[in-house]
Amino acid sequence: MDTPTPTYLTPEQDQRIRRWERWNRRYFIFAFITLIVLLVFSSQLGVSSGDEWGALGPLLAAFIAPIIVMQLRLSCPACGERIGWQAKLQAPDQCRHCQTFLRARQSH
Repeated sequence: MDTPTPTYLTPEQDQRIRRWERWNRRYFIFAFITLIVLLVFSSQLGVSSGDEWGALGPLLAAFIAPIIVMQLRLSCPACGERIGWQAKLQAPDQCRHCQTFLRARQSH
């Protein structure tokens, strides 16, 4: 029984995945810090009061929505299948659909 030859991304496809990872990681850090500041200082900033959320709810949604969009937009460069929540802050090791390793082959 032959084992299939592992498939890897081309250098261009690999760059696309790494660029997505960088954007995803940077936005997550920015949103995390901003959300903490908003939650801790929301009453001092006049965004909410002790009794109601005011504008805090829509602000939280505005910072969280891009994270969801970025996760759902990631697709495998080899087959085009959406990776979605299989990815966290980085792309997974392998596409579930086409089994391509989501990195370029390293030349040794």
